[in-house]
Amino acid sequence: MLFNTYEPWKFAFSSENEDIKENSFGIIGVPFDSTTSYHSGARSGPIVVREASFGFEKYNTVFNKQLNATFYDFGDVNVVPGNCQKTCEIVKDTVNELLDMNLKPLIIGGEHSASIGAIEALAEKHEKLTVIHLDAHRDLAFEFIGEKYSHATVMRRVHEMGANLVQIGIRSSSLDEEEFVKSTYNIQTFKNRDVHKHMDAIEYYLANIDGPIYVSIDMDVMNPAIAPSVGNPTPGGFETYSMENILKTLCRKNIVGFDVVETATDKLGDVTAVVAAKIIYDFLTLIE
Repeated sequence: MLFNTYEPWKFAFSSENEDIKENSFGIIGVPFDSTTSYHSGARSGPIVVREASFGFEKYNTVFNKQLNATFYDFGDVNVVPGNCQKTCEIVKDTVNELLDMNLKPLIIGGEHSASIGAIEALAEKHEKLTVIHLDAHRDLAFEFIGEKYSHATVMRRVHEMGANLVQIGIRSSSLDEEEFVKSTYNIQTFKNRDVHKHMDAIEYYLANIDGPIYVSIDMDVMNPAIAPSVGNPTPGGFETYSMENILKTLCRKNIVGFDVVETATDKLGDVTAVVAAKIIYDFLTLIE
């Protein structure tokens, strides 16, 4: 048990939090959605995604591989409802606890602001960090409704940390965000059309990234026909095979952190929760 956490549920196939195997992944949930601007409910994401994980068997037929990775579920962070900045600080402290145990963070959201604290902890540890950001939106606003810490500003805060940013699946943004991207040198973009027409180029680019990588997946990157319960659903998006291809490429790299956020439902068995759980299940199958 970490200092700022409690355990409401565990992800399927997780190991007991004793005799920790170093360099494994440690799961924490962040049940927070206080800056949500459209559809609320992401605070229940960690619970419903964990529950959905029990629908999978240990043999992954997509990759013809048994899930043999050792990983641990430490429960949910004690968030501060209504205070995004303070919650981000608590997430950072919790991730630093994991790093002190030589574990890598795997975060289940919660709204996308959960990524800020985790990435900040890792950016301070790794001199050259690349963030792979899979999302329908850029999340690069400097402020959103007067707030610097929110689901819509997360990647702007990450960019300020000095991380290189690769955005995949983008299909909605503001003019200010587009102008900001043009003004920088370390943001690479693959928009939604590229995913469907140039996946080989995306996989080639990802395969050639050097150094530590943090993967941040907003569930609205998926096609809302298969994952409708998200904070900001947007037409278009990934099919499951697109995500599988990207995960297969990334899992050959040095992944130091991973999150799946913005599952916005409190309904057990919700299809979006099932898809989110499958993304985590696939990742854990592939990393060993």
